[in-house]
Amino acid sequence: MKTNLNWERSSLIANLFLLFCLWSGLIANQNLAQAQDPEFTQFYSNPIYTNPAFAGSGLSCGGRFNLNYRNQWPSLSRTFETYSASFDRHYDNLAGGVGFMVTQDLAGAGMLTTTTANGIYSYEMPVNHELTIRAGVQASYYFKSLDFNKLTFSDMIEPRTGFNLQTQEPLPSTSITFPNFSTGILAYTEKYYAGLAVHNVIEPNQSFYKSTAPGAILPRRYTLHGGMTIPLGGKNNNLKITPSMLLMVQRQFVQTNFGFFLTKSNFMTGLWYRQTRPNSDALMVQVGFRQGPFRVCYSYDLTVSDARVAATGSHEVSLGMDLKCTNQASGLRKTDCYNW
Repeated sequence: MKTNLNWERSSLIANLFLLFCLWSGLIANQNLAQAQDPEFTQFYSNPIYTNPAFAGSGLSCGGRFNLNYRNQWPSLSRTFETYSASFDRHYDNLAGGVGFMVTQDLAGAGMLTTTTANGIYSYEMPVNHELTIRAGVQASYYFKSLDFNKLTFSDMIEPRTGFNLQTQEPLPSTSITFPNFSTGILAYTEKYYAGLAVHNVIEPNQSFYKSTAPGAILPRRYTLHGGMTIPLGGKNNNLKITPSMLLMVQRQFVQTNFGFFLTKSNFMTGLWYRQTRPNSDALMVQVGFRQGPFRVCYSYDLTVSDARVAATGSHEVSLGMDLKCTNQASGLRKTDCYNW
């Protein structure tokens, strides 16, 4: 009877939390903007990029490493590439988790480069023996550089020979730096989770000209996400399905990812769909393999929007490693539905 009461209380808290997250995401949809942050199809393979509250919530109390690479629309001559490397771990004496992450985004064949260094802390708040809430904060430092040698201006045109003149355009500094902050909250058990993250809390100015025109501000990004793990078959059958969803709002940019991954022993496969309002965007397929503490996953985005005429798809690869726990008495509370 006590177990049933605890489970009912856990379910009620989780449902109320999920409704709050949904309300926050809908409110965010009323704003307007031009700029967006980089994204990863495999958001579950880059958890602390999705939500800083995930720091320290891995399957092993020894910590986890994650490497992620995304090559978006490589068929275009000036592509987009994003890299991410992260480590996070739970520490009992800090009552939560600590994470570190470095990301780099290359746009226009390296014309515009954005590099960030991030430090993360999440505080663990056990509600009962099943439900846990984590609240995370993230401090970031941005370094953006622009290669003006790869830009062309109208006054560089010599009528007979083409772009052979030096521009007289007044150019700003080739690089800028600025701080940024993010936060998030996460509620989870071993079988389900729901979370809300708010990135770019202070909405920093990212203009090389220090302009206040539209597009100069990096707008807040709201991410609502949730999922659960469903065992398939009997007790001795390790087949399970993990349906998940992600709603991301950054002013007028609204994106929804939903799908599932299916795991059996050391193998994983998944099917996802991404909608960017009001158009369909991509159908995503993925395969993965785990051996001991190591895991690798590949995904391909099949573009289904009108952009498919020029952009055939995107590739993404993730590598992970779960470190062996050196303290068997660790108080880590883990969730199985954001890992595979």
